[in-house]
Amino acid sequence: MTARVLIVDDETTLRGILRDNLEAEGYLVSEASDGPQGFDLAVAERPDLILMDVMMPTQDGLETTRKLRGRGLWMPVVFISARGDEISRVLGLEIGGDDYITKPFSMRELLARVKVILRRAGQGPPTAGLTIGERQVDLETYTVSLSSGATHALSHLEAQVLEYLAARPKQPVSRTELLNEVWGLDAYPTNRTVDNVIVRLRKKLEPNPKQPKHLITVHGVGYKLVLS
Repeated sequence: MTARVLIVDDETTLRGILRDNLEAEGYLVSEASDGPQGFDLAVAERPDLILMDVMMPTQDGLETTRKLRGRGLWMPVVFISARGDEISRVLGLEIGGDDYITKPFSMRELLARVKVILRRAGQGPPTAGLTIGERQVDLETYTVSLSSGATHALSHLEAQVLEYLAARPKQPVSRTELLNEVWGLDAYPTNRTVDNVIVRLRKKLEPNPKQPKHLITVHGVGYKLVLS
């Protein structure tokens, strides 16, 4: 199945270059020239991945991504920005971005990152369903179902972290390992980024997030997942 990529960028020339290179790799490509148009196209087309410029007039890429996540849309988002400082990178990842690449960038590198993220997004979960305490987790639809009938949506990164831990139940996994295997070595995340994802997962999985029974901190190492 051919992957669909949405480009959201106010630079006409860059959009054209990205489109040409992505189409040459066999992707189906859509374009938006600003945040609101990108939001509408993402809702309508449900692309497999979004290349999102950060600095745009009217509505920047960060706000557009927040609105997509608030709408329950968790397709991977790769931020493209002239801002390469650590704070900007961390902020982009913390609001739900899957990668962050700084302008000017190598087209070969960008295409490689797109390929890796799409491959990860297309990987199925280790089981059709996952039971964590009284919660039922579907890693294909990114949902957590409670016995009360309520549901929580998982972000793409939250699902990836949970999938990685679920493949190693009760086994301590270091923050460094999670950063390398989930985010990738070139994504420039930090230990704080992992901790923030764990905090969000606990709110969705734990009866009492302040006293976790399933996502356990292993001091000096990282985290482990206890299913029962």
